[in-house]
Amino acid sequence: MASNLTCGQTLTLLLQAYGVDTVFGIPGVHTLELYKGLGLADIRHVQPRHEQGAGFMADGYARVSGRPGVCYLITGPGVTNAATPIGQAYSDSSPMLVISSVNASTDLGMGRGRLHEITDQCAVTAPLTAFSKCALSAAEVPNLIAEAFAVFRNARPRPVHISLPLDVLTAPAGFEAVARVPAPPPSPPEEIIEAACEFIRRAERPVIIAGGGTVDSGPALAAFAEASGAAVILTVAAKGVMRDDHPLCLGATLVRGPTQGVVESADLVVAVGTELSETDSWVERLPINGQLIRIDIDAASTQRDYPADVALVGDAGRALAAMTRRLDGHSPARAFANGEIAALRKKMTASQQPLQRKHIKLLDALREALPDDGVVCSDMTQIAYTGIHHFSCSMPRSWFHPSGYGTLGWALPAAIGAKLAAPERPVVALVGDAGFLFTAPEIGVAVELGLPLVVLLWNNDGLGQIRDDMIEQGIPEIGVNPRNPDYIKLADSFGAYACRPDSLEAFKTALVDAFAADGPTLIEMRQDAPFLD
Repeated sequence: MASNLTCGQTLTLLLQAYGVDTVFGIPGVHTLELYKGLGLADIRHVQPRHEQGAGFMADGYARVSGRPGVCYLITGPGVTNAATPIGQAYSDSSPMLVISSVNASTDLGMGRGRLHEITDQCAVTAPLTAFSKCALSAAEVPNLIAEAFAVFRNARPRPVHISLPLDVLTAPAGFEAVARVPAPPPSPPEEIIEAACEFIRRAERPVIIAGGGTVDSGPALAAFAEASGAAVILTVAAKGVMRDDHPLCLGATLVRGPTQGVVESADLVVAVGTELSETDSWVERLPINGQLIRIDIDAASTQRDYPADVALVGDAGRALAAMTRRLDGHSPARAFANGEIAALRKKMTASQQPLQRKHIKLLDALREALPDDGVVCSDMTQIAYTGIHHFSCSMPRSWFHPSGYGTLGWALPAAIGAKLAAPERPVVALVGDAGFLFTAPEIGVAVELGLPLVVLLWNNDGLGQIRDDMIEQGIPEIGVNPRNPDYIKLADSFGAYACRPDSLEAFKTALVDAFAADGPTLIEMRQDAPFLD
C-alpha cells in the first residue's frame, strides 16, 4: 500500500505503526500532505487554538502516558510558535516528536522570501531538542523516525524535530510503514554496581535524591530504600514515585531548609535520575558533604556540577534493582528508623507562612476531593509552589509542573493532553490568573472534545510572585498588576462551566460535580476569600 502513497502520507502510517494514536496540530498549506495521511490512519487529530497549545498538549500527553506526544506543525511560524513548549519538554526530559514541513529542498538557506521561510529551520530548534534534522529525501524518513524512537526508549527522552521539505512530502514514499524495535535501555556493568554497593554497606546515614528518571521505577526505588535504610527525597519530576506516607519518604521537599539539612548530614548521597539542577532545590549548591553515587541514563549528568565518586550509567530501575539484589543480607542503616522523617515533615507543615497556609487549606480540600489516581498539571503560580512540597501523592505521573524552563500558560493545554492520554483519570489544571491568560483559548478545545477536566484558577489579581519580590526589594510594582477579565464570563463564553465557590465545602462539591460533567469547569478561587483566612 505504502508504495503507491506519498512520503507525507506514508509517514503518518509509519507513526501509527510505532503506536502513535494522537497528533496535535493546526493544518496549514504546507502540511496538507501529512493530513492526507491522517485521513488514512487510525490516529486522532486534536486542533489547538495556537501551536504553543499543540506543544504543551503533546507534553502533557507524554508525561501522563510515557509515550511521545506528537505535533504536526507548519513551516516557520508553526515551528517558532511551538518553540517554547519544545524548550519546556527538553528541560524536563519529556518525549515529544515534532514533525514539520519546511520550504522545498531547492530553497533551503536561500533567503528567497518564500512563504513561512526560515533560512535555517533546524538551527532554530537544535538547542531545544535531542536532535533536529531535515529529511532531504523520502528514503531518509524511516531512519530518522527510528532514531527518534530510539531516543525515547533508551536515552534521555527529549524532543526530536524532523523537518520535511515540501518536495519530499509529495514525493513517492518508497518505504513501508513498518516500525523498528529499538534496543532496550542500558544497564550498568556489574563491577560498577558492586563498587556502589560497597559505599552503601559502609554508610550510616544514606540519603537518596530521586528525579524524573525514576518515574517508572517506583517499586525498585522503594525496595532499594528499604534495603539500604536510606531516606528518600523526590524532585518535582519524581513526585509520587514513592508514596508520601512511606516512613522513609520526605516527599518533594528538596526546596525546604530541613530537607537540605538532611542532605548536609548524609554520609552518602545516591542521586538517581536527576540533574541536581537549580530548579530542583532553588539553592546555588546543595550541601552534599558525603560520598556521592550518581545513576543516570545520561553519562554527562553523572559528572556535571556534582562529580560522582561512583557513576552508574544506565536505566534507573535496572540499576536500583541490581543494587538491591547485591545488598541481599545487608542490614539497613538505622539512622532514619526513629521517626525523624515524620517529625521533619510535621515541622515543615507547621512552619508555613500565612500565604502558604491559605494555599494549604485549598490544596487539602483538593486532595480530599481528588481520587488517588487524579492528575494535577500545575502552572508557574504561587499555590503550585506550595503544592509541590505539600500536596500528597501516592502514584507516579500524578503531579506535573513546568520546572526547568518555567513557562507560564503550560497547565491548561498540558491538562488537555493528559486527559486525552488517560481519559479514565480525573485531571486538574492548577493555574494562576496571569498565567492562565497565556493559553486561555485552549479551554475551547476541552469544550469541543467534551473533556470533564477542572481548571482551578487561583486569582491574586496579578503576577503575585514577582509582585512580592518587587515589594521585598523596594522596586515599584511595574508590570505586575494587569487588568483581569471576568473569568466566569470568559469561561462561559467558550461554553465551559464556571463557578466561584464561597466555602471549602462548596469548593469540594464543585470539584465532584466537575469530574462528572460533560465538559470542562473553571473554578475560580480568590486569594482574598475570607474562608481561606
